Amino acid sequence: MKKIIVFGLYVSERVKNASEVQRILTEYGCNIKTRVGIHETDENLCSTNGIILLEMFGDESLIEEAEQKIKMIDGCQIQKMVFEK
Repeated sequence: MKKIIVFGLYVSERVKNASEVQRILTEYGCNIKTRVGIHETDENLCSTNGIILLEMFGDESLIEEAEQKIKMIDGCQIQKMVFEK
């Protein structure tokens, strides 16, 4: 059965953690079908925290590997949703 796997990442201290998160996302870029970044911003504020939504694609062992690497980043939380088609 085919699965749709979606990760929700909460990244605190974006300035400090963004480069490590981006490095991992680039490493697994061929396994990311959709990527959406969300953070609070207006003319007076640019939040230091953010959310990234990832729709994953491909080999589940590589997706699991990416998840484990993201979990190791201080200041980064990850949640996983799996939908079966």
